[in-house]
Amino acid sequence: MTGAPLLSGLIFLPLAAAMIVLWLDRQRVGAMFTVALAGMGAALVVACVLFARFDSATAALQFVERTPWTGGIDYAIGVDGISLPLVMLTAVILPLALLSAWGSVHERVKEFIVSLLALETALLGTFLASDLILFFVFWEAVLIPMYFIIGLWGGLRRAYAAIKFILYTMTGSALMLVAIIVLSVQGTAQLGTRTFDVVALRTVHVAMPLQGYLAAAFALAFAIKVPVWPLHTWLPDAHVEAPTAGSVVLAAVLLKMGAYGFLRFLLPLFPQASLQFAPVMSVLAIIGILYGGIVSWAQRDVKRLVAMSSVSHLGLVTLGAFAFTVEAVHGSLLQMVNHGLSTGGLFLLVGVLYDRTHSRQLDDYGGVAALMPRFAPLALFGRPRATLSRPSAASFCRRSTCCGCIRE
Repeated sequence: MTGAPLLSGLIFLPLAAAMIVLWLDRQRVGAMFTVALAGMGAALVVACVLFARFDSATAALQFVERTPWTGGIDYAIGVDGISLPLVMLTAVILPLALLSAWGSVHERVKEFIVSLLALETALLGTFLASDLILFFVFWEAVLIPMYFIIGLWGGLRRAYAAIKFILYTMTGSALMLVAIIVLSVQGTAQLGTRTFDVVALRTVHVAMPLQGYLAAAFALAFAIKVPVWPLHTWLPDAHVEAPTAGSVVLAAVLLKMGAYGFLRFLLPLFPQASLQFAPVMSVLAIIGILYGGIVSWAQRDVKRLVAMSSVSHLGLVTLGAFAFTVEAVHGSLLQMVNHGLSTGGLFLLVGVLYDRTHSRQLDDYGGVAALMPRFAPLALFGRPRATLSRPSAASFCRRSTCCGCIRE
């Protein structure tokens, strides 16, 4: 490492803010939100510094930090052209999610803020880790705060959605951990030293069919997180039951972890198996694109509509990852960022409507643009069909007299 540890600062600034929030009195809600925003804002500033100083002319990891731990495990982090856009996306989305919760979360406010801050640290660590065990630790750490965000502050079926979310994702993760250990054993035999470093393990030759089994374990964990059809069934429940901030982070950032895993780990570590899996993954991605779009068309709940449309959009990301061309991979990465901004913004807008009307049913929506003229262009920027489709013949509010609750 040379210079200041920018990446470590980026990762752990939100966690440091969480430690301060824990010491604050539970009644000082404004102070807790202010400290949390300061921590997230500081992380965003560091991310902007990284972006400004990033050298796009090289494909190597930059701002590398490495500290040996034990058993071949290193605290190794770095950023390159794949991880940088997702780091920036995370640094931008999390403060917006926190702001959306200010005034709408009334119970266990301290725990909610700490959960969001811990979630940001885990997400940033996932995108920056270059040691497989460190990556796995951050990958699993994401599940803990997200589980509580859904399970404690979600809707009526929040317990069901949270348990389904954790069971799906942990099943894939357990197999991935086994594959990581087996891959390290193969690397030890060939390199003469135990390592979990991604760059070093890329040089390790794993013969088929073992490479296929290891790749399948990695692919399953990443496909569940994307999610790839037919492993998507946890997603609508998690989105619908999560609070607005949870839905924003889940759609904008968490789903990108699986697609990032394809590009960062699966393809470079298991090139031969990835080529063999490509037709199957491409077919599943195309089915997901069509299926997600058709099912979205039939939804009456606007949150479920946006959730199912994510299955369609992330199918495009998966299809690009397994096309094995530079243009397709660039397009896949660009679509990750596009989807994060548009769908995250849509869930924020849906949250605004729900806070004012306590309804997510499209049949109850009609004439929104007339009552909220500044809201309509924002909805169009995200995805017009998600909030402005199927206007009913009746006015938006079904009260006999207007109470003005939805007017800007």
